[in-house]
Amino acid sequence: MKNAGKKDLIKDIIKYSIELRLPAIRKYLEDDLEDATKNNLSYEKFLHSLLEKEYDARIENGKLNRIRIAGFPFKKYLEDLKVEELPKDAQAKLGILKTLDFIKNGQNVILAGSPGTGKTTIAIGLGIKACLAGYRVFFTTVPLLINQLKEARGQSVLRSFELRFEKYDLVIADELGYISFDKEGSELLFTNLSLRAGRKSTIITTNLSFERWDEIFLDPVITAAMIDRLTHKSYMVNMNGVSYRMKETKEWLKKHKEVEDFITEEDDK
Repeated sequence: MKNAGKKDLIKDIIKYSIELRLPAIRKYLEDDLEDATKNNLSYEKFLHSLLEKEYDARIENGKLNRIRIAGFPFKKYLEDLKVEELPKDAQAKLGILKTLDFIKNGQNVILAGSPGTGKTTIAIGLGIKACLAGYRVFFTTVPLLINQLKEARGQSVLRSFELRFEKYDLVIADELGYISFDKEGSELLFTNLSLRAGRKSTIITTNLSFERWDEIFLDPVITAAMIDRLTHKSYMVNMNGVSYRMKETKEWLKKHKEVEDFITEEDDK
């Protein structure tokens, strides 16, 4: 009867853990009970161990969920960067950016320079690190963001979208400068980035220098105001340099040629 009672209790605990959404307790309950019996653990130590596992699992799941919800196009951790291949200014400033103090202080980061030098990769690395540190992050390209803002306005849900956008701890707006915008797009982008200025952080990646931003916004007043808002107390990172993608392509072609030459030599034997 005692064994039957114990089994019933375990079933009830598992049922309660499902209702209360405590998956780690459900997963580790029987193993921890066995461990507690073998090692004569007190009720307090047993409960502490079980709750600690639930807490750790929840923290880990929170990190994974924040990364998933952020919408990164790919995962790239800062630890994976080949720092020595980044432009010199990026190498110099990466250390301070990795502390994430710019998020705590509501500062922006502008990564500006030639294509293929690691702007998006650095931005994603910082974004993932922010997710792991507990910050809420949103990744988007600038053209996609403008389309989302226009659609939200058309569906009369723009204010709802703006409230969510304003509350992210970090927004990464990638690819500013690849296409120009109409007047509506420029105004919507300016308004929403301005809502965050001085309070929440935004990372901008762009292939254009500031003097060419009027090619995107097509309005000198909005261009000047946008530059003023985004650059105030921000980190400016010069990303001009040799494309690492081009380096990788050349290395791949070189290895590919070496393989072809080896095959040719073997065939000639």
